[in-house]
Order: sequence, then structure tokens, then C-alpha cells
Amino acid sequence: MEYTTGTPSWRLVLRRALRGLRPRTGGERTRWTVGVPLIALVAGLLFTTSARTADGTQLRDDRRPQLAQLITDKQVRLDAREQAAAKLRAEVDQDTAQLAEVDQPVKAARERADALRAPAGFTALRGPGITVTLNDSPRRGADLGPNAPDNDDLVVHQGDVQAVVNALWAGGAEAMSIMDVRVVSTSAVRCVGNTLLLHGQVFSPPFKITAIGEPTAMHRALESAEGVQQFRDAVADFGLGYTETVERNVTVRAYDGSSDLRSARVAE
Repeated sequence: MEYTTGTPSWRLVLRRALRGLRPRTGGERTRWTVGVPLIALVAGLLFTTSARTADGTQLRDDRRPQLAQLITDKQVRLDAREQAAAKLRAEVDQDTAQLAEVDQPVKAARERADALRAPAGFTALRGPGITVTLNDSPRRGADLGPNAPDNDDLVVHQGDVQAVVNALWAGGAEAMSIMDVRVVSTSAVRCVGNTLLLHGQVFSPPFKITAIGEPTAMHRALESAEGVQQFRDAVADFGLGYTETVERNVTVRAYDGSSDLRSARVAE
């Protein structure tokens, strides 16, 4: 059976319903005389609403494959644009270096910028440190019975990653990376579902956070951080993953993304 959409179908349903509500001549109306048109009116309303909502598609169409493909396509375009931007930045840097050989103000500006490259994260750093790995629980809430924890209790959240990052900075970290992507002052850690979004890249757990610094001091900072302790309690309760690995000599790559700022303010 095919249901039509649009104004003509509505008019047809209303006209039929109103026609059925008119009193019959030569006889007394019964409850069926009123009830049947009302039922037809409600049925027509439901059919027309369903048809308009579906608009030729299934009402319960699973759009996850299309969404996954959309994300993949966006990621491919983003990667291409990142490569193009990196090439343009290299060309600008080369042209500026050549200009600095004959222009003293440009040379002085480059020297000031070069002195800030390391603190800003634009150079790689190597040394001792700590790697912290956070992972989802292998359990599934639906498989643990009626008193099982919620699925949100079984995955790593944005706040968990931020708690580790903040603790490592507080413990004296000199440089840091998340999933081998350098963390700088403009980095923002965001979670979308159980995936991590950092500098336009999407990562799935386990999430690896590496920091260069004095390992003992950073370990103490992790031990005393409330957010980290809450996650470690969840490790015992729900089977989440948490590991700390002392690194004797590890490299944190240089940040190779854009350095443009959209907004900034002076710290008080």
C-alpha cells in the first residue's frame, strides 16, 4: 500500500470525515455514525504524518554507515589541507630566511622568534619522563545484569584525560604529547563519544600521554591529583585501564600545526 503526501490527501481525509459527521435524513444517528469518521480522521492523520516524515525513506533508517563515511571523507580533506598548509608554511619560512640575509629588522625578528620556538613547542625534545595510558573497560554494561554499571562508567572521558594532563604539568613536565601529537598552549582536549579529538585528528582508546620531566615528581603529582585518583578508583570498580611507565629516554615531537591565534588575553 502506498500513502500519498501533500495537501490533497489532507483535504480528502477531512472532506470524508466531515461528510460522515453530517446527520442522516430520515433516521437517528448512532454512535457508529460518529465514531467511524473520527477513527478515519485519526488514521488519515497518522498515515499522512508518517508519509511526510519518511519522505520516501525508512523511518528507522540506520544512518551510522553514512555518518562514518562522512567522518572519513572529512578526515581525508582535512589531511590534504594540513599538507598544503605545511607546504605553504615551509615556503614562507624559506623566503623569510632569505630576506633576513639582507634585511636587519627581519633578521632580528627571526632571532627573537627562534628563541621562543622551544618553549612554544615548535622543536622536538628528548629526555626522561613518564607515559600514562588510559583505556576503556572490556566489560559491557548490558552483559553484567540488571545492577550493572552504566556504559558511561566503562569508558575514558574528557575529564579523565585532562586530569592526567594537568597533573603532569603540575609535576614539572617540560613537554607533552597525546597520541604522539604535541600539546601546546592552544591545544584543547575534547572527547566525542569514546573518541578523542585533538588538533582536528580523531583517536580511539587506549589514550597514550607522554611527558618529559623528572619522573618521580610527576608520579607524585599523579598520586595527589583528585581527578586521577577518581579514575584509578574506577579502574578497580569497573575494569578501566591505567598504566604508568617510566621512560629513560623518550622523544616528544615538535608541534607542526598552525600557530594562528583567534583570540588571546593577558593573564592577570
